[in-house]
Amino acid sequence: MGKQLLREYYALCDGGVCQDVLTEQEKRDMASGKKFYMSGCMQKFDTPNGNGRVYSKQILQREVENYWKLVKERRALGELDHPDDSVINLKNASHLVTDMWWDNEALMGKVEILDTPSGNILKQLANSGVTLGISSRGLGSVRESQGQTIVEDDFQLICFDFVSEPSTPGAYMSAKMRMREHQDSNIFTKSDRLYRMLNDILRN
Repeated sequence: MGKQLLREYYALCDGGVCQDVLTEQEKRDMASGKKFYMSGCMQKFDTPNGNGRVYSKQILQREVENYWKLVKERRALGELDHPDDSVINLKNASHLVTDMWWDNEALMGKVEILDTPSGNILKQLANSGVTLGISSRGLGSVRESQGQTIVEDDFQLICFDFVSEPSTPGAYMSAKMRMREHQDSNIFTKSDRLYRMLNDILRN
């Protein structure tokens, strides 16, 4: 089976912001309207989703480590709603991932909402109390095993998009997800690919 576009949905913290993860400067910037941040659970490993799809700890930690390069270079952009392909369209960019950390099996993250047309729509939705979630987008193949869909080792994390879908009450994550057939494409720069190769060598 060829690579597919894999999307996973997770609900954010109550109100979209986990206040304890913001620095004092970020809290002041939010209060003054200078900046707008949102935070919450972005992914989970070894946790079956509603359709049985599972990302192993090894694969997800590897991809997060590779994604950190984009975060540090302020290139970890995402869009408002999932597009139909694996390309991140700059004209639709709404936010920038600025931090990520692990809380047991949960990948937590913080994003800065941009002053772009899509970013301003996202701010208005959040300020109006719309339930928003974060959804990962990546390319990879899957296999079936004992009623679960296992994400294979060729998975590559592309980005995190904001979506509006029902969340599971009282839980960080929702079982909502979509999968779409998609051919592999040139979505990473030469530098990104070399960084991935170096990380693979250092892990072995």
